[in-house]
Parts: sequence; C-alpha cells; structure tokens
Amino acid sequence: MSVPVRRVSPDDIESKFRELQGEVDVVTDEIRSYAVTVGAAVVVGLVLVAFVLGRRKGKRQRTYVEIRRV
Repeated sequence: MSVPVRRVSPDDIESKFRELQGEVDVVTDEIRSYAVTVGAAVVVGLVLVAFVLGRRKGKRQRTYVEIRRV
C-alpha cells in the first residue's frame, strides 16, 4: 500500500500562492475598512476634546475691554 509519489510542479506552487494571496487580500480589505472607521472616530474624538478644552479655557481667561471716549 504505497502512495504514488507525485512531483510538485511550478504550476502547483503558483496556484497555491495565488490561492493564499486571495485570502490575504480579503483579510487586508476587512482590516483596512475597520482601520479607517477607527481612525475617523479617533479624529472626531480629538477634535471634540480640543473644542471642549478650548472653550473651557476661553471662559476662564475671558478678557474685558473697556472703551472710553476722551
């Protein structure tokens, strides 16, 4: 009961690489869309934090300008 030995041809290797590349492309697309979503959420969060902190600082250091006519 011996199994016949089959030689691996360059076509076999190439087809396997193409199969693996297709799987990698699918995973890459999924990760890229997730990363873009997370990146957009982080940017929006940073802009909101900067806005709130800037507004708070502006309330504490409000400048009053008095205009007098001479």
